[in-house]
Amino acid sequence: MNWYLEVLRKYAVFAGRARRKEYWLFTLFNFLVMCGISIVEMVSGVYQEEFGAGPISAIYSLAVFIPALAVLVRRLHDTGRSGWWFFIVFIPLIGAIVLLVFTVLDSDPGTNDYGPNPKGLEI
Repeated sequence: MNWYLEVLRKYAVFAGRARRKEYWLFTLFNFLVMCGISIVEMVSGVYQEEFGAGPISAIYSLAVFIPALAVLVRRLHDTGRSGWWFFIVFIPLIGAIVLLVFTVLDSDPGTNDYGPNPKGLEI
């Protein structure tokens, strides 16, 4: 949960680097929160099928959109890529797979154009 809160503290920080652990633990916790919210909405009857979401999940999604995008950009920076690589996701199927591979790759060792290695390892 600390990794999740750390990303929220860096709400719109697109500069710097984010290691794999920070990105994937934020993504996991975000997914679990969305599942919990969806269950609460379905049980309480506020889930709207025509939108595929309820009001609580819509508000939550809007609230975490910028931090999620920022941590993704910082993750791309950690692999030595520009944040503009995010737009590859708009290429059907292949773009999402390429972006997934980029987020799974290990950090660039040492300092790159976006800052020092967040693991603290200088090679």
